[in-house]
Amino acid sequence: MIQDIAPHTWDITYKNIQPDPDSRVLFFSRGQLLVQQASDMSADESNQDIHQISFPRYEDIKAECPDAKYQYLFTLDDTAFFRVALSHADKMHILEVTGGKFINRHYMRSAAPKEYVLAAITGFHLDGWYDKNHFCGRCANRLVEDDVERMLRCPVCGNMVYPRINPAVIVGVTNGDKLLLTKYNGREYKKYALVAGFNEIGESLEETVRREVMEETGLRVKNIRYYKSQPWGFTDNILAGYFCEVDGTDEIEVDMQELSMAKWVSREEIPTSLEELSLTNEMISVFRLDKGDF
Repeated sequence: MIQDIAPHTWDITYKNIQPDPDSRVLFFSRGQLLVQQASDMSADESNQDIHQISFPRYEDIKAECPDAKYQYLFTLDDTAFFRVALSHADKMHILEVTGGKFINRHYMRSAAPKEYVLAAITGFHLDGWYDKNHFCGRCANRLVEDDVERMLRCPVCGNMVYPRINPAVIVGVTNGDKLLLTKYNGREYKKYALVAGFNEIGESLEETVRREVMEETGLRVKNIRYYKSQPWGFTDNILAGYFCEVDGTDEIEVDMQELSMAKWVSREEIPTSLEELSLTNEMISVFRLDKGDF
């Protein structure tokens, strides 16, 4: 999955530090991120469908951005990453200086190496939070960054704003040797998926599982079992994966507003060519290979 980057190490803990020469800079502009073509692509990474990416070093661009505000994001191995938000004019200048290009989140589904994909997607998540929280929602004064933790504070009323994380569930519904596979309706991602949905206020994650399966497919479920979780910056989520069994009738009633299709698929029919980033695809693969208690 996207967070499985060993032997690389990942530290998301906030630090009140400034860039050093080898720090990497994530330049954002209107929800897009600057990436460069990696210069150290090895022969076994030459798949033309995979974009090998890198990010500018602080030492190489600091003179080009003398007035930039560098916000610490996280550390990958021993390298610190910082965010810089660009105006349109500065965006054009950085494009020319770095020779890179600005991309959206979906681009990262076909990018490598995985540790940079994790960095980029987490950067997108934090960029959106910083971009949407300039003023206090209680008294409308400008927020300031805290110097101890990743938090924005109102100096007037004391309101504290932390990064928003949206909890959601991924559900593998089983029916003997069959798994319920779906496809989203009206989304950019067109491959097989599992039932998924956001947790509502006042609802346990297990209750979310039952509700989402019923709403999207008309099925009742039982024996709900937690599998694994995943940070998912593509949609600013923390995902919790569950397996469960169909309870009663297995006749599917598809909610066509949410899904374009939903069907039972046997182990032998499940596709083998699944991306390695997502909890969804790991769960599909685990079931296909019969590696769990289903």
